[in-house]
Order: sequence, then structure tokens, then C-alpha cells
Amino acid sequence: MLQPDSQLFNLKRKVQQYEEVLQNTQTYRENWKTETCKQIQDTLQDMLEATGFAARLEHRSDVENLEAIVLTLGQSKSGMYQQVSDDVQRHLIKHNGSLVYQQLFNGKIIVLINYPFIENYGQPRPPKTIAIYRPEELKEPYFLRHMEEFLQEITNWEDYDDDEPNKRIGFQLNFGANGGESPE
Repeated sequence: MLQPDSQLFNLKRKVQQYEEVLQNTQTYRENWKTETCKQIQDTLQDMLEATGFAARLEHRSDVENLEAIVLTLGQSKSGMYQQVSDDVQRHLIKHNGSLVYQQLFNGKIIVLINYPFIENYGQPRPPKTIAIYRPEELKEPYFLRHMEEFLQEITNWEDYDDDEPNKRIGFQLNFGANGGESPE
């Protein structure tokens, strides 16, 4: 037997809230296609041009409604290599970091920093989440703050030293504190 309306009020409210959230997901996804994706690209491109920052934008769209705009610094030789033979060297590739604006499953946008890392030299540091936004919340001042935080994080990674004892560059080094190989 059903309870009186007064006792079902909370349940009805939860059903309405759930339906609202589902509708928001559809709205946010549509907004990405019609506005947000282009807004992110245009804003970041304007910032790159205004500053002369040598980065490029990539639109990753492998999975529908999980697209991403990635401001990437690309890859390069790390300057380190393994001497395979007298005339052959195997270079370690460095991934220089990226700032990512990606759709989440619910249509909101997560902003992440992917730290630089060198392949085959320890484990990459996990991405840093800056924030999660509804599409209408992404305003120009946030982009500036994201870019500044990204530059600070990758600069700290590049400028790693032992001046700050707890400062880590994001991976376990292959060598111990005395310069020798670390024990396994």
C-alpha cells in the first residue's frame, strides 16, 4: 500500500532531481558541440598568439561525448640516450606536458594538467585536476588562471632540484640518493 503524499514528498523530489541531472547531461553535451568546444579552442589559441607560447592545440574526438581540447607541448628527445652499439643510440623520449579540457560522461568539463615525463625513466606523475565546470561556468579569467597554473607546474618540473626537500618531479628516479642504482 502506498504511503500518503506527504510521506512520498522526499522520494518525488529525488526523482525530479535525478531527471534534472539527466537533462543537464544532454544540455551540456549539446552545448559542447555548439559552443564550448569552439570557445575553448578560440580562447586558448588567442592566448598562444598573444604570448608566443610554443604549444599546439589538438581536438581529440575518438569517443563521442568524451572529446577533449588539449594544449600540448609535444614530444622531444630528452637529451638522454642508451648507447646500444658503437654507432647506435636509443634516445629516451620526453613528453613535455599538456593542459587538457575534457568532457566527462555527464557533459561537464574537467581541466587537467598532464605533467612532463620521460619514457622508460620511472613512472609518470598522475594528472593534476584543476577543476570541473559546467559549460556556462567556463569564463575567460579561468583560462588565464589555468594557463598560469600549467606553466608554473611544468616550470617546477623542469627546474627540479633539491632546494626544497619535499619537492618531487613526479616519478621515482632509477637511482638512489648516493647516485648508485636503487635496490629492488
